Amino acid sequence: MEPLRIGVLGAARISENTLFPPVEDIGARVVAVAARDRRKAEAYAEANGIERTVADYEALIADPEVEAIYNPLPNGLHAPWNLAAIEAGKHLLAEKPFASNLAEAIEVHEAAAARPELVVFNGFHYSYHPVFHRFKEILSSGEIGDVQYVRVVMTVDVPDLNDIRWSWPLAGGALMDVGCYVIDALDHVAAELGGEARLLDIKTGHAEGTDPRVDSWAEMTFALPGGVHGAAEVNLTGPRIFTATAVGSKGSVHQSNLSYVHTDDRIFVTTAEGTRVENLGLTSSFTFQMRAFRDAIRTGAEYHTTTAAAVENMRTIDAAYEMAGLPLRPTSAGKG
Repeated sequence: MEPLRIGVLGAARISENTLFPPVEDIGARVVAVAARDRRKAEAYAEANGIERTVADYEALIADPEVEAIYNPLPNGLHAPWNLAAIEAGKHLLAEKPFASNLAEAIEVHEAAAARPELVVFNGFHYSYHPVFHRFKEILSSGEIGDVQYVRVVMTVDVPDLNDIRWSWPLAGGALMDVGCYVIDALDHVAAELGGEARLLDIKTGHAEGTDPRVDSWAEMTFALPGGVHGAAEVNLTGPRIFTATAVGSKGSVHQSNLSYVHTDDRIFVTTAEGTRVENLGLTSSFTFQMRAFRDAIRTGAEYHTTTAAAVENMRTIDAAYEMAGLPLRPTSAGKG
C-alpha cells in the first residue's frame, strides 16, 4: 500500500502525540508543514522528521505532493481551513471540535458532501480503539444487566490563562475542548442502546480572571434510550481524568482512560462474581485513527467520524451553550 502523504497545518505541540507516532506506526509520511513563522516551521520540521517546509498554509494545501491535510490549528481556525482543504481536493483529518459552531459545521459538511471522493475525518480518535469498542460491547451484552446510568468525565488542568483554550474569539471553553468528547461518547452509547442522547440540563461556570463568556467547567445530564440516565462532567481546571462508567442492574463497567489509552488500557467489569480487569493493548488510539484514515483513503473502508456526525456534535454543543445562557462561539472572520 502506497504510504499516505500528509501535510500539517501549523507547528502544534499536540502533533507530537496525535500525528508523528501514528504516522511512523503505519508507515505514512509527513511530507510538508507550514506555520505562520517560516523559521518556526523549519525548526519544527527538523525536530520531527518532516520532509520539508512550505511558505504558508495556502501553499501547503495547494502542494501537489500533499494528498491529505492534518488540521490541529486553534478551534476558531478549524472550519475555515477545513473548507480550504476540501475545496482544494484534499483528504482531511481535522482536530476536534470540527468547527466553532453549528452553522460552520453545516457549511463544512455541505462542502464535503459535494466531494464524496474525499475522506473527511473528525478527530475523535478514542472511538477507534478496541478498549472503547469493548466498553460498548459489555453494555449491550447483558453482563451488567439493564443499563441504568452512564457517566463520562473529561477534565484537564490549563493553568495558563493565555492558553488559546481560554479565548472566546478562538472558540475556547470546556465544552469546546473536552465537552465535544463526552458528548460524542454518550452519542455512541446511545446508539449502542438503540437511540439517541438528548440533553436535559447543564450547569456551568467560569474561572476567576477569565472571560465570563468562556466556560471553565460544565456538568450535563442526558436522557438515553430506555430510560437510561446520562451524565457528563468537563473541566479546564481539574486533574487529568478521562473516564467512562456504566452501571446496570447486575453490575458495572469502567474504562480507566477514554482518551490516552496508551497510558492505561484497563476496563473493570464488576458483577456478583467479583471484579475482572481486562487489558486491551497500549497501542495509541491515535494510531488506530490513523490506520482507519489511511484505509478509508486507500481502500474505501467505512468510517464513523463523519462530517454528518460532526454536525450533530456541534448541534449539541450550541444547544448546551444556549441552555447555559452563554453566547455561541463566534463564526471565524476568516482564515486568520
